[in-house]
Amino acid sequence: MGIISWIILGLLAGAIAKFLLPGRDPGGFIGTTLIGIAGAFIGGWISARWLDHPINENFYDGATWAAAIGGSLVLLIAYRILFGHSRR
Repeated sequence: MGIISWIILGLLAGAIAKFLLPGRDPGGFIGTTLIGIAGAFIGGWISARWLDHPINENFYDGATWAAAIGGSLVLLIAYRILFGHSRR
């Protein structure tokens, strides 16, 4: 997959992660989208490095999508913990 495919995958993975983890995000839609793109890259790297499952070149591979969505969820949770505002 090329870089454009990873960006598109990240955009969709970020949207899915936002759907699975609703709530207010400190960065809004743009921040969530960027987290999705970064999560796709990080999820793919983790999958290839530690889970011994290199990412396939196929855009429609289920493992690729699972890695991207999982990475997006992890980054979205970390972002909320680090930059979320308290509700006072």
